Amino acid sequence: MGTPLETREAQVEEVLERLYEEYPDSTISLDYSNRLELLIAVILSAQCTDERVNSVCAELFETYETPEEYANAPQEELAEAINSITYYNNKAKYIRSACADIAEEHDGEVPDTMSELTDLAGVGRKTANVVLQHGHDVVEGIVVDTHVQRLTRRLGITEEERPEAIEEDLLGIVPETDWQQFTHLMIDHGRATCTAINPDCADCVLADVCPSAKPDADVDLGSGEEW
Repeated sequence: MGTPLETREAQVEEVLERLYEEYPDSTISLDYSNRLELLIAVILSAQCTDERVNSVCAELFETYETPEEYANAPQEELAEAINSITYYNNKAKYIRSACADIAEEHDGEVPDTMSELTDLAGVGRKTANVVLQHGHDVVEGIVVDTHVQRLTRRLGITEEERPEAIEEDLLGIVPETDWQQFTHLMIDHGRATCTAINPDCADCVLADVCPSAKPDADVDLGSGEEW
């Protein structure tokens, strides 16, 4: 078991310093060429791998280009186009509804505010933060996905459990200049080393400051369960 630094702010600073060195090219892994494509890719990515989303979107983005085309696509047709994605029926409904609102209420442009984005079907704070950061260069929050949720708890950075509460907690201890990269670094480390099942603590650059590190730790703070 590692020993976290005395304050959460110091822990965050140390974690960031090491992960910046470990993943110098960390960035978003979804493929897109405009804001609408980004929005749709992020909606599809919920509980689905980015690799799968990129594969599906390669053809999807050739078939549909404008919000009107998505909104007017028959439900069955759009669902069929994304049927290898988790919850594809619901996501097809979200995309059609969101694109109808974008066409009718936003002149065909993806909104650039948190409130307007989260008013769209299928868009919560996580999705809105991604679209704001990478579509509009607006950073007003931290994207909390499953990797961020798991790693921040394992590392003793937060004890919160819900994504919204975790984000609120992190905003007070992660430097604002690092808000965007914090997520990418957590995702990269979560995929490469700190996986949900059987993380590779022996080869982890954070093991000595991680209170969940095996073999000494008895509990995975990410889940609250015994290893």
